[in-house]
Amino acid sequence: MVAGVSEQAGRFSPIACRRLIVKVGSALLVSDKGEVHADWVETLVTDIAARAEAGQQVAIVSSGAIALGARRLGLGGGGRNSLEDAQAAAAAGQIALAQMWAELLSQRGLTAAQVLVTLDDLEDRRRYLNASATLGRLLGLGVVPVINENDSVATAEIRFGDNDRLAARVGQAVGAQGVILLSDIDGLYDANPHVDTHAKLIPVVPSITAEIEAMADAKSASGMGSGGMVSKIEAAKIATAAGIDLAIISGREPHALARFAEAGHGTVFLGEGSSSARKAWIAGRLTSVGTIRVDAGATRALASGNSLLPAGVTAVEGQFHRGDMVEIVSPEGKRVARGLSEYDAAEARLIVGRRSDELSAILGHAPRSALVHRNHMALV
Repeated sequence: MVAGVSEQAGRFSPIACRRLIVKVGSALLVSDKGEVHADWVETLVTDIAARAEAGQQVAIVSSGAIALGARRLGLGGGGRNSLEDAQAAAAAGQIALAQMWAELLSQRGLTAAQVLVTLDDLEDRRRYLNASATLGRLLGLGVVPVINENDSVATAEIRFGDNDRLAARVGQAVGAQGVILLSDIDGLYDANPHVDTHAKLIPVVPSITAEIEAMADAKSASGMGSGGMVSKIEAAKIATAAGIDLAIISGREPHALARFAEAGHGTVFLGEGSSSARKAWIAGRLTSVGTIRVDAGATRALASGNSLLPAGVTAVEGQFHRGDMVEIVSPEGKRVARGLSEYDAAEARLIVGRRSDELSAILGHAPRSALVHRNHMALV
């Protein structure tokens, strides 16, 4: 651990964390009048420059384009009164946001690069790999990528919906060791701190349990952002499944990263494993096209690392093709895994509950051994 760095924050130091993703929320960047908090952003850039000088590769996931563009275009409701308003505001705000980051980083001797992505870019395997290669090359060159959702073209059906989950997915794509979510709240509490004065901060979360998820509040404190604590927990699940540590810390004060390094105040979710790149991508996917319900025996078998065989399946829902992403759900209705189906939905329905030695006669051809193979599956 580096001298002067708390044990909790030490996981995100340049020595322990070669690649770091820093997500900045709308309320921190832009006032409710649509003006950039320039002085605050300058302190954040100073912190990022110090980390870069120490050898850390940093990417920024930046909110604020819609809020900034709404002011420039004179749109009410922060630019969110309609999808058309949001897309127009994003188009106007994104260029201003990129210019701001480029100028401030340049003043510290750093080069910025703008990368706009949609949900499809990170859900489609080939496009995910392309984005991964581009971002990895930029970081390797010492560039600071500034990443945002491409709100000017994304529709409701193909949106991340918040930059918390986007930051976690970017962390997976670039092989980051840490993700820091700068927020208008300083971490996860056991109750809503805006309502309960006795709420206690949870400093470390070794594993995201049902109890931890129940502590989340779906509403953001500011009303400006699209995420709340629920989205941050979802982001933490994506990151930790890939072995990435994720921290939620307050960005309300200047030099938020330096303060965190010194005091470690916030909530750190510990990376739970070192998933393969492919399984991390599967675990982090946000969309699926079908559901496979399984019995208790199959649920236990999956937890032990086995493939999903037709004998343990109780129902198949949705329309999907071989290779499509499906959710695997326990008898209690809990999602236990997701993976790539080895069968089309129509064939999968024919073999529900059937033994392996029955499949050839039912399907009329030599069957694949599993409905979802363990090599193409990730527990969630």
